[in-house]
Amino acid sequence: MFIFPKQKVQIKKLKILKRYLSKTRLLIIVGLLILSNLLFFIFLNNSNKEAKNGDEIPTTQQALAISLKIPKLNIDAKIESVGLTSNGNMDVPKGPDEVAWFSLGTQIGETGSAVLAGHTNWKNNQKAVFDDLDKLKKGDKIFIENTNGKIISFVVREIRIYKADAYAPEVFTSTTGTHLNLITCTGDWDKITKSSTERLVVFTEMVN
Repeated sequence: MFIFPKQKVQIKKLKILKRYLSKTRLLIIVGLLILSNLLFFIFLNNSNKEAKNGDEIPTTQQALAISLKIPKLNIDAKIESVGLTSNGNMDVPKGPDEVAWFSLGTQIGETGSAVLAGHTNWKNNQKAVFDDLDKLKKGDKIFIENTNGKIISFVVREIRIYKADAYAPEVFTSTTGTHLNLITCTGDWDKITKSSTERLVVFTEMVN
């Protein structure tokens, strides 16, 4: 192809411009690679810090209660977790020897009111875990062992009896302190509802 002198100059300029653009493109690519590596390093460093902080969370906050001990009543019972029944009531333990923790409420050892339920007057006159719960008095101690082997101590503050259908939010909620409340059936047996007419509640508070 025939080229005029001016065209040669322009082509030369274009070649120089292309080389310049190629170098600029290369610098941009290298810069992007360095920036991406730097961002990855920052992300990795932050992730490691978060992981370390997670490792530093006290294990007692993650531990679950596994047994209830009441020396005065010779109670050493396993704790199972329960939720709500189809009627919207707190469920109960499956057998006479265990107690049930209301898992939709406060965890035992945390601020608020955790709740444990246990049976009395089991069928065929078999002994149940809370048969003697009414013998507790103010100042008596009860203990909880968790999965970390830690023992959490509580002291009895008050004992109340409620009607079975009573509205008693104070049993399940508390805005201050760390509490553990024990519930069992008492009163007469209602053949129609197939349940006892009253509930015995032992209110306790955590102590050091």
